[in-house]
Amino acid sequence: MTGQSPDLITFGETMALFMTPEFRALEHSSALEHSFGGAESNVAIGAARLGSSVGWFGALGNDPFGTRILKAIRGEGVDVSRARLLAGEQTGLMFRESIAGKLAVHYYRKHSAASRMEPQHLDQAYIQGAKLLHVTGITAAISETARNTMLEAVRMAKEAGVTVCFDPNLRLKLWSAEEARRVLLPIAEEADYFLPGWDELQLLYDTDSEQDIMTRLAKLKAVSIVKGYNGSTLVLEQGSRTEVPFYPAEKVVDTVGAGDGFCAGFLSGLLRGRTAVDAVRIASICGSLVVQGRGDWEALPDWQSVERLLEDRAWVER
Repeated sequence: MTGQSPDLITFGETMALFMTPEFRALEHSSALEHSFGGAESNVAIGAARLGSSVGWFGALGNDPFGTRILKAIRGEGVDVSRARLLAGEQTGLMFRESIAGKLAVHYYRKHSAASRMEPQHLDQAYIQGAKLLHVTGITAAISETARNTMLEAVRMAKEAGVTVCFDPNLRLKLWSAEEARRVLLPIAEEADYFLPGWDELQLLYDTDSEQDIMTRLAKLKAVSIVKGYNGSTLVLEQGSRTEVPFYPAEKVVDTVGAGDGFCAGFLSGLLRGRTAVDAVRIASICGSLVVQGRGDWEALPDWQSVERLLEDRAWVER
């Protein structure tokens, strides 16, 4: 897809992922499973599986990890024509383990190829030809040049009337809450859709007062999709508020990637012409299905699986 833009475009860092089998600790594991992961590419793959037209780009090292990642994302039906393999640079790595039953992630991404992204690498026509641009706070956190690249992409999108979706995806291993607050809150003010978690809002707004948080959200022009609010997802749109319960999971195997699956479902719902509330219903089903499998993106569902559960009338809303 070189002559036209996909409906949905996203970009960011994707890393090679190594996991211990059977949720062991790294210290006690003699083998590792090799995959990859990145919030934005996970979303791209999820949306593509749901039938959306999607493009992902970013910078990867021209190494075995980078080439494997690029081929795999392309193989999932995602346009990667604007992704770059950089000679002499390295693809970021992450390792996942389980310690006392809790997940731990270790990053080796400093000076990675993705951190070298610069605004001059953006294809303006590609971005401005899309319907939706999805960005996350992770890209803003990995380096100053990557941050500037994301800000410029948002500017390009807004200039052309492209809808902007922003997930803060706060990662305190990458930067402090104070620095994140300074950078991410202005992006939320530019977005058309804002997808924070309730815990993230408390950190970003530096308060646990529900009233204060709701007052701040009400000032945004964005439709706010607040995950994890009273065990549900809160949709705030033009003064109205709707709580959509999480779709129940029969079993929980691995919670990693649930947020990306949720986001993929939400964006695909919007591209299908659904309202924000109906798109959240789709998103909730996607998140539920993702936690029932292992891996960052492997358990992302297809549209047939989601549609079948969407018609489940036993899912009573409140």
